[in-house]
Amino acid sequence: MIDEKTKAEYLSLLQTRLNEKRFIHSLNVADAAVTLARRFGADEEKAYLAGLLHDITKNETDENQLQIMESGGIILSMTQRNNPKLWHAMSGMIYLRDTLGIKDEEILGAVRWHTTGKAGMTLLEKVVFIADYISDERDYPDVDVMRHLAEVSLDAAALYALKYSLKHLSLKEKPICEDSVAMYNELVIRKRKDRSE
Repeated sequence: MIDEKTKAEYLSLLQTRLNEKRFIHSLNVADAAVTLARRFGADEEKAYLAGLLHDITKNETDENQLQIMESGGIILSMTQRNNPKLWHAMSGMIYLRDTLGIKDEEILGAVRWHTTGKAGMTLLEKVVFIADYISDERDYPDVDVMRHLAEVSLDAAALYALKYSLKHLSLKEKPICEDSVAMYNELVIRKRKDRSE
């Protein structure tokens, strides 16, 4: 799917668009995504590409991200509008689709939902969502717990990640995206159902 020339072009593009810290993070997420894809049966090439490009608009100004989203037809909810840290996932998906010409819906979805998650995520979307939490340079409290959970179950790792994020956001009185709450609810209900069977 991705040849060496295209891969080199994407790496070069990322180096011009991202600061050094974000570039290294992108490389690490790509590697983590491939590892998870191999472990859980997702497409490794798609995982690599989505992981590599997931933060492609992260260092854009808020104004530029808003322009990209508007040009791509995204209408922000009140929660999204008041949480600019979510914008790069949406603007990144539009950039991949409209500027880079990437049409693969799985890759676009993995980039779109890597920050908030959502109910009904695909395997590839979960892979990139978790890879973003466990990439090698991450050093937040409990990252080792997340990495261990990701060796066993994507759902268990995703639930742990959501509990961590939702708690962090609520303590800082920041808006919580409805999609994250929906994913949390789905995972909790599934876990309860699995226990009762």
